[in-house]
Amino acid sequence: MPGPSSRPLAADHRGDLLVSFTFGTEDVLPGGAPTPMALTALWHRGAVVMVYDRFRRQWELPGGLLEPGESPRQAAVRELAEEGGQIPGEPLRFVGYAGFLLGPAQRAEHGALFTARAPRRRSVEATDEIAAVRWWEPTTTLPGRVSAIDTYLARLTLREGAP
Repeated sequence: MPGPSSRPLAADHRGDLLVSFTFGTEDVLPGGAPTPMALTALWHRGAVVMVYDRFRRQWELPGGLLEPGESPRQAAVRELAEEGGQIPGEPLRFVGYAGFLLGPAQRAEHGALFTARAPRRRSVEATDEIAAVRWWEPTTTLPGRVSAIDTYLARLTLREGAP
């Protein structure tokens, strides 16, 4: 994985960096860093679901850490339902692995990125973790702070023929 001196693909306001993206197969984990998280870009008619995380105070893709014994795919489905209140209309499609440098220590990690289409947009109630859920069209702006890393990844799924 590239180090902090390499030019990142995207960065957020906290200094977290997206330093690589590897297309490939789901069962071939990238080496050099753990893969403790999964994200999903769920699309419906040109818009992707974004959640406003109360802790990070920003819009981002639904996703999060794997629970013990959980695969990245299982975590992606669970987090999509828990955070975004959405159910895909088809099995999630694996896109690839994102390489991150996180926090002040620039800790290296990978995250699995999935995508799918939603048959409809479900209304969602706020939770302790998620203040709001919104469908975002990449040609528009969201109010408030938005994770540049997550918007990069969402757009990446579009470029790769995602829904």
